[in-house]
Amino acid sequence: MKSIAIIGAGVAGMAAAVRLRKEGYSVDVYEANTYTGGKLSELRLGDYRFDAGPSLFTMPQFVESLFLDAGKDIAPYFSYLKKDIVCEYFFDDGTEFTAYADLERYLEECEEKFGVERSKVKKYFSAAKKKYDLTAGLFLQRSLHRWDTYWRTDTLKAIAQLFSLDIFQTMDEVNRRFFSDKRLQQMFNRYATYNGSSPYLTPGIMTMIPHLEQHFGTFLPKGGMVSITKALHKLGEDLGVRYHLGSKVDKILVENGKAVGIEVGGKRITTEIVLSNMDVVPTYRHLLADSKAPEKTLAQERSSSALIFYWGIKGVFPQLNLHNIFFSHDYRREFQAIFKENRVSEDPTVYLNITSKDEPGDAPQGGENWFVMINVPGNKGQDWDSIVDQSRKNILKKISKSLGREVESLIEVESVLDPRTIESKTQSYQGSLYGAASNDSFSAFLRHPNAAASIANLYFCGGSVHPGGGIPLCMMSGKIASEWIAKDHPIHK
Repeated sequence: MKSIAIIGAGVAGMAAAVRLRKEGYSVDVYEANTYTGGKLSELRLGDYRFDAGPSLFTMPQFVESLFLDAGKDIAPYFSYLKKDIVCEYFFDDGTEFTAYADLERYLEECEEKFGVERSKVKKYFSAAKKKYDLTAGLFLQRSLHRWDTYWRTDTLKAIAQLFSLDIFQTMDEVNRRFFSDKRLQQMFNRYATYNGSSPYLTPGIMTMIPHLEQHFGTFLPKGGMVSITKALHKLGEDLGVRYHLGSKVDKILVENGKAVGIEVGGKRITTEIVLSNMDVVPTYRHLLADSKAPEKTLAQERSSSALIFYWGIKGVFPQLNLHNIFFSHDYRREFQAIFKENRVSEDPTVYLNITSKDEPGDAPQGGENWFVMINVPGNKGQDWDSIVDQSRKNILKKISKSLGREVESLIEVESVLDPRTIESKTQSYQGSLYGAASNDSFSAFLRHPNAAASIANLYFCGGSVHPGGGIPLCMMSGKIASEWIAKDHPIHK
């Protein structure tokens, strides 16, 4: 039985472990933390429970397909509910917009709040759907770094319609082409943050993201987002995956240009294949310090990071839902600060997640668990203590103004996560949430591939490599990496 050592128990690593074990490989997962999930973990403060990392669950079919491919019924492991309301939006001018999951109600709300014809919004979603349909097979489901990908019919079809994909325009330019209302432009520009990029730099093909959210919907796993972690972990164990928690990998062993194992706590562990679910930068800098690194790839601009406040609130806000956005006045200025000036805007857009709206046990009766996040630059030595203090004041001022109710006195418990702690807890270089940013027309092709170019038997998965960050893409990254391994190292060979 061929042996595989997986470094890191993030979503991609656990998904790959399941697939590889199902194929018949001997799979061991080594995780430095004492828990699995990477960024997808949880936090408890008194009577309040919080999802500590990713808070948006879309495209559940990627999780379902993993269980299907593993030959297991998903029901005993995992369940979720679909939200009728995708998000509540609060604009700086006082406009409030409810993004309904039902398209007709959504279009009606757009017409009422923004005075835009339904046909224009529908046309926008149709164009976004076309982009997704043309490129999903190329960008999301297969490796961009294997030649056989490019000779497929769907790939050639996408290449033939290259200019319709808006690759050579920015997301903002596409949104301004469709809509004259600045609030609509801002609302659709925000989807650039789903991969940690700027709407003023990321290519217009990323306007497919609103289609994914509106078409497939948003969901809440029963038990919170961490239940995804628990389900993947349990599925792996039931199939025979061995997890080694609190086991920090110190080195990837390379001999004669080939990965031959790992070193953990001074102990040499020989294995035929190594799969790193660790951020690609520290993988090369720390675990492969004696090997030549792909410097051009590692030097790519990193995605944004996050500053998150976990607040246990002694109060209930009926106008809020699971997902809520409080927009800044000057969106362009906000992203200029993040990506050009490496600082945090004085007027940040605030994302507020409240799982207790659907999971009452996440907060005591009469209270709510607020996950409050703003986009910030990566950790490059800024004075984060001062930034945290000032940002807290700015956030409280914005939310209190929008809701017409003073918030600070309602905070019962509090914890903070900033780029420094994201970096130290998850080994994400600079605390970036999505690896490399997508602030370039060809950024998708420049991400690190799912296999090392110069070291045999070494593979990669996770948010810092192809196809990118976020739960759906990490699920696909684990699938692509496992398929690459199975092709290169067939179990019955």
